[in-house]
Amino acid sequence: MTEQTGRRVVTNMSLSLDGHYARPDDPQDMGWVMPYAVTDVARDHLTSLWEPATTALLGRVNAEGFLGFWPTVIGMEGADPRDEGFAKWLVDTAKVVLSSTLGEAPWERTTIVDKPTAEVVADLKATEGGDILVLSSASVIKALLAADKVDRLAITIFPIFLGGGPRLFDDGLPAGQWALVSQAAGDHGTLALVYDRVR
Repeated sequence: MTEQTGRRVVTNMSLSLDGHYARPDDPQDMGWVMPYAVTDVARDHLTSLWEPATTALLGRVNAEGFLGFWPTVIGMEGADPRDEGFAKWLVDTAKVVLSSTLGEAPWERTTIVDKPTAEVVADLKATEGGDILVLSSASVIKALLAADKVDRLAITIFPIFLGGGPRLFDDGLPAGQWALVSQAAGDHGTLALVYDRVR
């Protein structure tokens, strides 16, 4: 199938300095991210990713976490306007959740799909729209990297060693070159990097 549109697959992930995206003992504990996620660099980085996107692609676990938390930020007293902007975008945008266990979506504007990740992305790229943003769903991003389906790779690196845990970049990924398109360093040594796949 030829791609009729210029939709990009954009993946976003936070990593520790030693290359992990979750703690070894408690993968659900994202407490290590919080001091850095609220920096200007991290917020501006996320804003630059969601503004051109018209579809959010998530795994089930991340969908439950994101959609359980972010809508509560809308109208929250003292909320940063960038956080509120992202929350509104997440609620209002089309969401595709990859799951073999969810029968129906408990969220608005959400489609549940039980198909291989690369196939789902190929279907989405054949439709009109803006970027397809994969939000911190490691299993989805890993499948797309393995299939060489990522067009833009956004990473926020936080200056902390987790000392173990799952890694985003497994051995055996397709060899390829990436071009750095933006970089920003901020409070606490947070580093936001965006790479485009050179094809």
